[in-house]
Amino acid sequence: MKPKIAITPGDVNGVGYEIILKTLNEPHILELCTPIIYGSARIAQIHRKTMDEIVVNLSPVNSPREAGDRKVSIINCNTDDIKVQFGRPAADSALAAYQSLERACTDLDNGLVDAIVTAPINKQTIQSADFHFPGHTEYLSSKFSIEGKESLMMLVNGMMRVALVTNHMPISQVSQAITQDLIVSKLKALNDSLCNDFSIRRPRIAVLALNPHNGDDGLLGMEEKQVILPAIEQARQLGICAFGTFSSDGFFGAAKYKDYDAILAMYHDQGLIPFKALDMTGVNYTAGLRIVRTSPDHGTAFEIAGRNMADEQSFRESIYLAVDVLNNRQMNAEITSDSLPYTPLSHQPRQHNE
Repeated sequence: MKPKIAITPGDVNGVGYEIILKTLNEPHILELCTPIIYGSARIAQIHRKTMDEIVVNLSPVNSPREAGDRKVSIINCNTDDIKVQFGRPAADSALAAYQSLERACTDLDNGLVDAIVTAPINKQTIQSADFHFPGHTEYLSSKFSIEGKESLMMLVNGMMRVALVTNHMPISQVSQAITQDLIVSKLKALNDSLCNDFSIRRPRIAVLALNPHNGDDGLLGMEEKQVILPAIEQARQLGICAFGTFSSDGFFGAAKYKDYDAILAMYHDQGLIPFKALDMTGVNYTAGLRIVRTSPDHGTAFEIAGRNMADEQSFRESIYLAVDVLNNRQMNAEITSDSLPYTPLSHQPRQHNE
């Protein structure tokens, strides 16, 4: 049975609906999954009018249970007074983004959909008493974390996988936030995800240094010697193939990322700048959750909203990755399950020689 994928449009004044409709305009997507948009048919139609080539037919449903095969379903979550103002951050567009996200998460929590793909939100305007997180990653982690395990922000493309120790955090706070325990927990989450979500049996993980030139033997900082290297050694004792530390500039400049299954960066821009410089069609994957969540690796792109200029490839790859992870998790669950009942030797039939 094809998985049901919840899709949230994000900020309605951005490019969310545009990249969604462009992606779902390709019929082969419906061969892989059953997409369900959580948003507004009226708002979707406003965006569709900016793209003459788009002919996606939306089927309104009240529940994912009603979603039909080879159809694009939409669940109306937003009130009719939401106004679309292309390229402008606004309180009502942020409210619409939150309403869509909250309804999709409720259905995801209840098992009515199998995964969620989120289009970009505006992180400033969406802040409220109900949403007080730096972004999607932290919000979803608060709802779907596995007890005792760290969630993990990971960027994935055809060349590399980059995970982060710290996510959306001011640079001034990064050094104090990085601890040996945090790095070890992130390495555990990354290793588990590579095994279970990407079906890599014995993943090799490169760990980046925090300071320039690996701290230059303590001259430029002691975090490598005192925090990061001990964390790597502790992870190795747990059976994780972690290597490092590597100075970020030399690591990416010499294309050493080709030698590893994933990279653990200490902070956001350290890992994401080289990742996006090499390929802007990657996917943001939140690892370590009990659900599957992906998103494109770009923002609301207000500057081009409503102009039919947005590239949907990253969003398309987000759907592909969500489906792949679901399949990999199912396959690994089957491989590791005890499918044959144990029969004590004394109860086994005896072999008789003729």
